[in-house]
Amino acid sequence: MTLYLFSSIYLNACFRIIVMRNHCYKPFIFSLSCFVLLLCCHARAQQEATGAGFGIEMNGVGGKVFKHTKKFKLPIPEHSTALDLNFVWHTYGRKDWQQRLNYPTVGFGVTYVNYGIDSVYGRALGFYPNLTIPIIRSNKLEWTIRMGFGLGFISKHYDRYPNWDTLNNALSSQINNFSTFMTDLRYHVNKHWDVQLGANFFHISNATYHVPNLGINMYGAHVGLRYFPVTSQPQKIVRDLGPLKNRWLVQGRFSMALTESGAPDGPLYHVYLASVYASRRWNSVNKMFAGIDYSYHQDIYAFLRNNEIDVGSERQHSWKSAIFVGNEFGIGHVGIILQVGFYIKQAELKAITPYYEKLGMHYYLIQKETGPLKELFLSALLKTHLTEAELAEFGVGVGF
Repeated sequence: MTLYLFSSIYLNACFRIIVMRNHCYKPFIFSLSCFVLLLCCHARAQQEATGAGFGIEMNGVGGKVFKHTKKFKLPIPEHSTALDLNFVWHTYGRKDWQQRLNYPTVGFGVTYVNYGIDSVYGRALGFYPNLTIPIIRSNKLEWTIRMGFGLGFISKHYDRYPNWDTLNNALSSQINNFSTFMTDLRYHVNKHWDVQLGANFFHISNATYHVPNLGINMYGAHVGLRYFPVTSQPQKIVRDLGPLKNRWLVQGRFSMALTESGAPDGPLYHVYLASVYASRRWNSVNKMFAGIDYSYHQDIYAFLRNNEIDVGSERQHSWKSAIFVGNEFGIGHVGIILQVGFYIKQAELKAITPYYEKLGMHYYLIQKETGPLKELFLSALLKTHLTEAELAEFGVGVGF
C-alpha cells in the first residue's frame, strides 16, 4: 500500500515529460480504466488470506465551480457533477503504523467530472492514491477525512494551434495534477454495506509548468455507498506497541521546479528551493516542524534583465525567503506534508498573498532511530497561494 501512496509522487512528475495529442475523452475510456483498476484491486485482494477489508466505494457528486481569482474569465456553469469511484482497503495492523494511526483506510480513486459547459471546460478524469483517516469512530457511525493526490486529464484547455482555444485561461495542458479533499459521515449498515454523505473539493492544475494556469476549483456535496464482498471489519492485529521517543531532528530539503513565464509556449525556467527546519515527533508517527524557506527564481531574473529593472542587482531581487510551520502525517515510509509559510523577503515580482501553502509527500529511503543520518527522503510538494498554484517542486531531504 506504500507503493500506492507514493505513486502520486511519480504521477505528478510524469505530467512534466509526457506529451499527448488533443482528443476528447469518450465514455469507454472511463469504463476501461475502472475495469483495469477493479482487476488490480481484485488481484491485491487475492494476496490476502480472505480478502477481508477490501471494498468498492461509489459517490455521486453535485458541485459548483467557483471563480477564485479576478483573472479567471471563463463563464461559471450553473452546476457541475462528478462520479467518484474508490477502491479501498481497511488496514488491520499488519504494520505498526496502521495500529498507531487507528487503522486508516487506503485506496485508489478514479473521478470523472462534468463541469457543465463542455465547449469551455471539457471534462476531467482523475486518478489518485488516497488516505482516509477516522476522526470519530463508533460501532455504527464514523466521521472521516480523505485526501488524494494524483494525475488529472482534461479534454479542453488553452490551445493556440490547431484548435485556437485562446480564451480558456484556466488550464494550458492536457495532463495535470489532480487533488481531492473529502469528508464523510458514514453509517455501517452491516459488514458488507456502508452508506455515507459528505462534502468535497476538487482541484486540477499543472502548477504553472505551462501558462496560463489558473486551475479549476470545484466544491460540492456527495452521497455514496461502500460494498465489501467479504467484510468491512477485518480482524485487527493489536500489539503491545510502546510509544516512540518524541525526538528532535535538524532537517534539510533541497528541491527544484520548472515554471513557464510570460507568453504561452514560452521558455521554461528553473526555480531552486532550499529549506532548513527543526522537527519534533509526536504521537509516535507524526512530526510538527518549523523553519526557513529560500527560493531563487530564474524567471524573475530574466524578467528583470529583459525589462532593465534593478539594473546590476537583478539577482538580489530574484529570491524569496519565508518562515514556515507545518505537520507531517506519517504512514509507514510515506509522510503527508501540510505546511504554511509567511514571507519575510519577497522578490521584485511579489506573490499575490503574503503567505503560501505547501501540500505533498515525502517518501523515506532511510528511517532509523539511531545513527548520525536518521532520515533520507524524496520529496514532491505543490506550492500554492490560497487556491492558485505557483509551482510543483521535486527534491531530496535529510534528517540528523
